[in-house]
Amino acid sequence: MQVADGAGMVGDDGQPVADPWLVAAARQVERMRPGDVVTAADLEAERAKIQQKLPRPVTDDDLASYLMYPRVWIDYASDRLLYGDVSILPTPVFFYGMEPGQEISVDIERGKTLIVRYVATSEAHEDGTRTVFFELNGLPRSVRVQDRSQVAKRAPQRKAEVGNVKHVGAPMPGTIATIAVTVGRKVARGDVLATLEAMKMETAVRADADGEVAEVLARPGQQVDAKDLLVVLT
Repeated sequence: MQVADGAGMVGDDGQPVADPWLVAAARQVERMRPGDVVTAADLEAERAKIQQKLPRPVTDDDLASYLMYPRVWIDYASDRLLYGDVSILPTPVFFYGMEPGQEISVDIERGKTLIVRYVATSEAHEDGTRTVFFELNGLPRSVRVQDRSQVAKRAPQRKAEVGNVKHVGAPMPGTIATIAVTVGRKVARGDVLATLEAMKMETAVRADADGEVAEVLARPGQQVDAKDLLVVLT
């Protein structure tokens, strides 16, 4: 008598008996290369496709990762553009965040180390964000972050899209000092669109491309954070 065990057959003596169908299938698999059953890909076309999603040249690692795991790679690339390279953070900080007063060092490249000290976090603002206060190499800094546990009482400030030259965002946190354009005005690359006051200094916000002003979202005296959308061009 023979009993099937899922991997082959077992005889009366308890010893395995080869299933001829499984043996034949295994031999067929041994003769196949993984590439024999994969549809041929146009590598240059695929490289051009993902280049549209990156502001830098596509590497061979990018291309290989996309071909094997397209959706995973697209999510990774989007997060990398939004948050930067978070692999440089210490593992506990990445998973659990920092405690008030905690200080860490972050190597952003060879010979360049940032000393970051977390100071405090504000109460929730009306738009559902909180201001995080910290020190960067001993200098005070702050940034607004979304608190997903809060219900916003007003819509959050729109952000400039990364890589979109028609979106003009604030280069740093500060106060809008002047707005130099109005809707419908034609501008050239390099024209001053607004001025931003931060740390008792004024910074000119310039157009990155030629175009026509479609929207002006900022006003003098308005507090803005880095990447807040100020002007939209067409």
